[in-house]
Amino acid sequence: MRYGLIGEKLGHSYSKIIHEKLADYRYDLIPLNQEEFDKFMTAREFTAINVTIPYKQRVIPYLDELHSTARAVGAVNTIVNRGGKLTGYNTDFYGFEYMIQKNAIPINGRTCFILGNGGAAKAVLAVLKHLQAGEILIVSRTPSKGTISYEECRLRHSDAKIIVNTTPVGMYPNTNGSPLDLTPFKNCEAVLDLIYNPLHTKLTLQAKELGIQSVNGLLMLVAQAKQAAEYFLAQEFDDAVIEPIYQELLSGFL
Repeated sequence: MRYGLIGEKLGHSYSKIIHEKLADYRYDLIPLNQEEFDKFMTAREFTAINVTIPYKQRVIPYLDELHSTARAVGAVNTIVNRGGKLTGYNTDFYGFEYMIQKNAIPINGRTCFILGNGGAAKAVLAVLKHLQAGEILIVSRTPSKGTISYEECRLRHSDAKIIVNTTPVGMYPNTNGSPLDLTPFKNCEAVLDLIYNPLHTKLTLQAKELGIQSVNGLLMLVAQAKQAAEYFLAQEFDDAVIEPIYQELLSGFL
């Protein structure tokens, strides 16, 4: 039996710590380049895995079935192998919604920016729609249909109320970067950065300086891991397990 996380760069990850506190199984960090990723997914020699950047969408063609959450989001971050049949799930939806609710961030009717257009962005978009956000704009370094550029968001959409960063800009070890200068966004109420290492990114630090509510991605990480463990083991965990692990990570590991 093998449980773990696949992705390209995993040195920043706390998933092993979280999963081994949630349940009684060994959880491995499995960094894979593109060639290794193909071999790993073709071999199917695992019981259940989580998936992170850059494979949340690339993994879909290897799967036999998509759960409704993954189908709705269009990205997969959890895969369970049942007798050689791979089923893909998305627990980022649950994790992001949990983070919003626990921090009492109002979404209804508000203009929202999503920075980035990868797998995590798709889950964020689905949650914001579910919570009845107003206009939702996806901001990308390489604008295409359905997205806008960073310059356009700054010049034409400075009225944004909620800004969510789903890019890796500012993540350890490249902590000096920030995807966006918040200065023009005078009406911004909250900045949510899915990055959790470092705990305070350049983006969230600027938000605090400007008096804007800021939230990092650590709580989302623990919450989505809780739901992933439920899929791994086909059993339910009470939401009460989330907070103690989150607090322990805050005090002991960051």
